[in-house]
Amino acid sequence: MIAIIDYGVGNLFSLTSSFFAIGAEIKVVSAPEELENAEKIILPGVGAFGDAAQKLRDSGMADELLKQAAKGKPILGICLGMQLLLEKSYEYGEHQGLGLIPGEIRPISDVIPADLKIPHIGWNALHLTKPQNALFKYLKEGDHVYFVHSFYGTNCAQNTIATTEYGAPLTAAVAKDNVFGCQFHPEKSGNVGLSILKAFCEV
Repeated sequence: MIAIIDYGVGNLFSLTSSFFAIGAEIKVVSAPEELENAEKIILPGVGAFGDAAQKLRDSGMADELLKQAAKGKPILGICLGMQLLLEKSYEYGEHQGLGLIPGEIRPISDVIPADLKIPHIGWNALHLTKPQNALFKYLKEGDHVYFVHSFYGTNCAQNTIATTEYGAPLTAAVAKDNVFGCQFHPEKSGNVGLSILKAFCEV
């Protein structure tokens, strides 16, 4: 069973529908103790980093996620969920993340040309910097996925497994041991996204 964490910061309909489409057994959970029996864990999220991090801690999910990660359980963070895996964010202040992957979150406005729109919304090609990663089992260089974000992961090059180009190379996916993260939305990325979720189910 794959546990999808519901901590009040995301519409889970598209995500649950995608897992149903690939025949995965899922359960949306809101209590930390429910993670114990899961084989794998999904950390979704949309919205502001600080609020989401606080909700994770207040619910007890943050501590339980760290515990399950230490046991080697596969974890996939999506969009804001990926950002929360890193050490800290500078989104409207400074906020601590889970620290499962080294790096920090900063505004894309720091690195992209001034004439490009923020947030970065739309389909972009993936450059697979580590194509051998298990998450990319069914992908090929240049496959397109769907992004919606104004902030990005930086100082995480050692654990970056894919980038995308939006006026500058931006971190698209990260991984360290059993912990994975996608800045894009696999659940909104058609067959390419489904193949990523399928690969995660097989980790």
